[in-house]
Amino acid sequence: MLEELKEKVCEGNLALARAGLVAWTGGNLSARDDEHGVIVIKPSGVLYSEMTPADMVVVSYDGRLIEGHHGPSSDTQSHLGIYAHRPDVQSVVHTHSRYATAFAAVGKPIPCCLTAIADEFGGPVPCGAYAPIGGDAIGKEVVASIGRSPAILMRQHGVFTIGPTISKALQAAIMVEDVARTVAVAMSVGEISILSDEEIEANYDRYHNRYGTMAASHGVS
Repeated sequence: MLEELKEKVCEGNLALARAGLVAWTGGNLSARDDEHGVIVIKPSGVLYSEMTPADMVVVSYDGRLIEGHHGPSSDTQSHLGIYAHRPDVQSVVHTHSRYATAFAAVGKPIPCCLTAIADEFGGPVPCGAYAPIGGDAIGKEVVASIGRSPAILMRQHGVFTIGPTISKALQAAIMVEDVARTVAVAMSVGEISILSDEEIEANYDRYHNRYGTMAASHGVS
């Protein structure tokens, strides 16, 4: 079942590997199918280099295995917990990407000191509280603490990103690692300066409401 979605979810997971956001069998991407009340998610313990669409696992919204040659990702309950409380979210990504996870390791948000952070995340990338793997605690903390950001750092764990499409969830995962790397380097060079609330809102509005539109191409940046 859901062969087209399996292909898209497999390709999304492989995109994480190509972007250098995951290592060995770590990390995962899922997408939901509301018509059938299921999610498709990466299998547990399968190398990215060997992964095919046929390896993707189908799980019901209440956590039952519907289809799969492998067990689902160990983070499946976290994904399901996010979907249960965010009907706008159609895809979830989890990584342990190096620089963003470094901020998670010390329990600090990524400060909003760049316009790129204001654009994409609407403020600092939040850091949620520590929550154990395997149950619904991570999903609950993501929902409680992510705000309007498409990304959150989970203390002493890693990164979760969300999106209305697989592409947008991937974008957030790639961008959060990119800005985390830049900010980490900047903090080693000198003192960073946080953007004002007014500048954050102006950049967020421009990026989400005018960037890439006809208005922007006619001089409205």
